[in-house]
Amino acid sequence: MIKINSRIILVAVLILFILPFTGAWAIVGAGHVGVVTRLGAVNRVANPGFTLKIPLVESVVSMETRTQKEQVEATAASSDLQEVKSTIALNYHLNGNKAVDVYQNIGINYRERVVDPAMQEAFKATTAQFTAEDLIVKREKVREITLIELKNRLEKYNVFVDDLNIVNFDFSKDFNDAIEQKQVAQQNLERAKIEAETAKTQANGQAQSQQILRNTGSLSAEYLQFLAVQKWDGKLPNATNGVPFINIPTR
Repeated sequence: MIKINSRIILVAVLILFILPFTGAWAIVGAGHVGVVTRLGAVNRVANPGFTLKIPLVESVVSMETRTQKEQVEATAASSDLQEVKSTIALNYHLNGNKAVDVYQNIGINYRERVVDPAMQEAFKATTAQFTAEDLIVKREKVREITLIELKNRLEKYNVFVDDLNIVNFDFSKDFNDAIEQKQVAQQNLERAKIEAETAKTQANGQAQSQQILRNTGSLSAEYLQFLAVQKWDGKLPNATNGVPFINIPTR
């Protein structure tokens, strides 16, 4: 009985020693699922941790299910036919429950095959709905529409979209020059409005003074007081000889 137990222990030790070199096991990392293939055909899914496999017959392909980031340079045209270039950053993750389907139908390089092209197409479809100027002022709206468009395109491939950011918009030099000229024209218009209001105020003051002269036919006390107020710098004189600087009527 003792000899049998010794043999069993010896065999177990030998198996444990040889096992790592036979390829009879694999470890699937956290945030991944393992697609186990047998002679090239998908056999089963292995969850994170230790898993056994048949040496030389089965292999384990690890597929990440954690959130990943992809960033692409996209080019499109606005509704007013302005060329638009942008950097788009996408956060996405693989549906772990459908990892086998993704592996069978697309492969492990699904990012290059479906994610990147979908980002380009979603950006083009959204950009075509806005003018170049609206892309700037309605940036958040553009992001929201692109996000929805991208979700619809990728979910059928079992890829879930977590978030999307439009890092920047770049336009042609001619468009940038036109925007700058428009801003300068707007500033000039605002300045002209202020100058017009100032001139109007001064004209109203002169009209009031002329009306006083017409009514009195002379430099009345009211008119002299009006002139004093117009030229007053806000400081009271040091001496007034007992005469009020501004006569405020009382009821």
